Amino acid sequence: MSSLFNRTKDFTRTRKSQSDSPPSSPSPTAKTLRHERLARLDSGGSSLSSTEPSSDRAAARASAYSRRENRLASLGSKHEDENEKDFKKLYESAFNENETLKSNLREVQLELVDIKAKLERVVKKQDQSSSQSGLLEAEKREKRVLEQKMSDMEDELKVLTDLKSDNQRLKDENGALIRVISKLSK
Repeated sequence: MSSLFNRTKDFTRTRKSQSDSPPSSPSPTAKTLRHERLARLDSGGSSLSSTEPSSDRAAARASAYSRRENRLASLGSKHEDENEKDFKKLYESAFNENETLKSNLREVQLELVDIKAKLERVVKKQDQSSSQSGLLEAEKREKRVLEQKMSDMEDELKVLTDLKSDNQRLKDENGALIRVISKLSK
């Protein structure tokens, strides 16, 4: 379609350039052909050719030529208008598509920012929970250590109470022995 349009455009330009510039000097063969045509018209019994002067005939031919050129130019401009409309439609459709893509991109970027924020919150919660779990594990270890110390102290306390009772028993025995010795020595 574009090649047809280009050919029509070139044809129109050629015709316009020919119509814009007056025929400077027709070639000798063109003059003889024109004279032959006029002679045929004269011999054909045409009343126009015999009654009208040659300048009127030339003016009539020029007006017919200009009408033909105008028709060709209007056809060319119609093609140009159609092509401009086509290009305009293509531009508008591409522009609309770009706008929809831009709006989709903005939506996706906002969604991405939202997802990043959610991800950061989840990571913070995991860090807190892992630090809390780390604290819990440390507390558990500490508790085990304290329980171990407490059981050791309870064992030592039992030993201590046993030692106190043994000590008291030994004191009592010692006092009894001292009394027995003192009675024997008197």
